[in-house]
Amino acid sequence: MIVLSVDDSNIIRRFIQGAVEALGLEFAGVDNGQAAIDYLNEHGNLVDLILLDWNMPVLDGFSTLQKLKADERYAQIPVMMVTTETERTNIVKAIQTGAKNYLTKPFSQEDLMIKLNECLSLMV
Repeated sequence: MIVLSVDDSNIIRRFIQGAVEALGLEFAGVDNGQAAIDYLNEHGNLVDLILLDWNMPVLDGFSTLQKLKADERYAQIPVMMVTTETERTNIVKAIQTGAKNYLTKPFSQEDLMIKLNECLSLMV
């Protein structure tokens, strides 16, 4: 099982990597939405969960979410938004577009692991 973290912060990606690996899962990380799509084009059949930041350069998280959910190859991969974006209308918009969960920064390792387990249990 591979969890793909899409976040422009290397520190956040490393923090997420620690939680993912503590759960016994494989980790992959990229720094923007376009890099995520490029990664999926090469390894999409191996990715089981995507953690997606909202505010990133090149291609932001919401635009990435829209592209993922519009592409039949990736539409079924669960996406959890992991972001500083706390505006209620944006949270609703992300969920309506297909995000399965939402975690706002800053967060603890424990909060992240709870949300990861929630997302993974939706896949079973």
